[in-house]
Amino acid sequence: MVVEFLKELDLGEAESIALAVEEKAKYLIIDEYKGRAIADAYGVKIVGILGVLIQAKQQGVISSVKPNIEKLIEIGFRLDKKLIAKVLRSLGEEYQDLS
Repeated sequence: MVVEFLKELDLGEAESIALAVEEKAKYLIIDEYKGRAIADAYGVKIVGILGVLIQAKQQGVISSVKPNIEKLIEIGFRLDKKLIAKVLRSLGEEYQDLS
């Protein structure tokens, strides 16, 4: 299965999806578009980094999502600005262009 995935993904993503399929994982944390599409095609439920941050705030693990998004952007993580705005507004946090 990994070999099949390597045609479109890097090794880490390919192995993650294959493991999630084999172990019937409840969720796979993945943000890369192609990887998400392949995981979805195999019936793997996916969640991205913003989904993890939303859950962390809702469960009281973090008090605010915005500083964590800012840190991700600082280290080169690419996130859609419209999605960031939607997430922050849905959590009652102020949005401003973070790039």
